[in-house]
Amino acid sequence: MTDKFHLGWFMNFIPPEWDTPWASPDVANWSNGRFYVDMARSMERACFDFIMIEDTVMVADAYGGTMEGSLKNSIFAPKHDPIPLAVLIAANTSKLGVVATMSTSFYPPYLLARLASTVDSIAGGRFGWNIVSSAEDRAAQNFGLDGLPEHDERYNVADEYYDLVCELWDSWDADAVVMDRETHTYADYKKVRTVDFVGKYFKSRGPLNTIPSPQHKPTILQAGASPRGRAFASRAADAIVAVGTGVEGMREYRNDIRKRAAEAGRDPDDIKLMFCVSPVVAATEAEARADIDRLTSTRSYVEKQLVSIASNTEIDFKQFDWDEPLPADLTTNGERGSLEHFMRGDGSPGPKTLRQLAVDWATTGVEFVGTPEQVARKMGEAMEEIGGDGFLIMKPGWDLNRNYIASITDGLVPELQRLGLTRTSYNTTTLRETLREF
Repeated sequence: MTDKFHLGWFMNFIPPEWDTPWASPDVANWSNGRFYVDMARSMERACFDFIMIEDTVMVADAYGGTMEGSLKNSIFAPKHDPIPLAVLIAANTSKLGVVATMSTSFYPPYLLARLASTVDSIAGGRFGWNIVSSAEDRAAQNFGLDGLPEHDERYNVADEYYDLVCELWDSWDADAVVMDRETHTYADYKKVRTVDFVGKYFKSRGPLNTIPSPQHKPTILQAGASPRGRAFASRAADAIVAVGTGVEGMREYRNDIRKRAAEAGRDPDDIKLMFCVSPVVAATEAEARADIDRLTSTRSYVEKQLVSIASNTEIDFKQFDWDEPLPADLTTNGERGSLEHFMRGDGSPGPKTLRQLAVDWATTGVEFVGTPEQVARKMGEAMEEIGGDGFLIMKPGWDLNRNYIASITDGLVPELQRLGLTRTSYNTTTLRETLREF
C-alpha cells in the first residue's frame, strides 16, 4: 500500500442540498456560513489538509440561453463571496487550511495581494489562494468588459499578475517589523521598498501597506489542465486541483507536471497533485450503489449536471438530445479541461449519450463506491498507481448535506487512517508546511 496521501475538500459557497430528505433544518439560513463552519470543524477532526472554496462571479445563462436553469436548480447561483467565509472558517478552526478562489481577470493585483496577506495573517498562516483567470464572458460583462481574452492569453496575463503580486508580498522583508521601543520604531523603512513594476498588462509602484503574513506568500493552488494551464501551474502552484479520467490519465498528468516543474527549476515534490473524486460510502456496497443510482437516475440530476458544465464551458447543452452522442468537435474558450473531462466520460470505449456523460460526471474520474473499508482500500491502491499526492473530495451532484459530510469524515476517513493512508494529526503550523510534510 502507498505512503500517506493528502486530503482536501472542493466546495462552493452555495445553498446546501435543500430539496431532498437530507436537507438540513437550517438550510434556509445557509448564507450565514454556519453550515460550512460545521463542515470545516468536521474536516479538522478528520485531519484534512484544507477546504477549498471555488468561485464564479455571474449568474449563468448558457443553458438554454436564459438564467432559468441556473437559478431554478441553484447551480452556481446564488453563490456568495468566498473570502468572508474563509475568514469565518479560519476563525473557527485552528489547524485546517482554508483556500479561496480569486480571479486574475477581475481583482486589481494590489488589492488581491493586500487582501490575501491580510487573510493569511488572520488565519495564522493557513490561507491559500486558488488562482483562476475566469472562463465566462458573462462574468467579464459584470466588470464592464465585452468578454474575456482568448484562453491562452488569459494565462499570459495571469503569469504577469502572479509575478507582480509576488513582488508586492516581497516588498517587506520578513524582519521589517522591529517594534523597537527605545527608538520608537515600529518598522525599519530600509526593509520596505517599492516594487516599481511595469509590465505589458500591469503597473504598480508598491510597496504593500500590510505587514508580512505568517507564510509571507499565501499557499498557491491552481487548476491547469490545458498545456498552457499546466505550464503556469507547474511554475506557480504549491498544489494543483486536478481532474482526470482513470488512474492512467492521472498518473500521466502528474508525471507531466513534475517534468515541467523540474524544467522550471522547481523541486517537483513541492507541488502536490490533488485529484478530484466523489466517493460514495454506505454500510454495504449494494447500499452505496443504490444511493448513487437514486441520485443519478432522476431527470433533475441530469439537468443540474448539464447546467453546471454549461456554466463552466459556456456551451448550451440544452440544444442537444440527451439520448444521442455529443458532436465530437465541440470547442470552448471557457474551461477546456472541464469540457475534455466531461466528454471523455468514464473512459470506457464507444460513444456516450449526453445523459450518460452527465451520470459519469458524478463520479469525477475514478469510481469509489462501496463500504468505507472497500473505498479506503481502492483509494490507496489508486494513489499507489498514480504515484501521489492526494484527493479532493467533491460530493456527487455538488449540493452538500451533513449526511454526506459525515459519511466521509466519520466513515471513510477513520478507515483511511487505520490503513495508514492519511494523517491522524497536524504536525506543522502553516498550510504550505502541511502540504510539504509528506
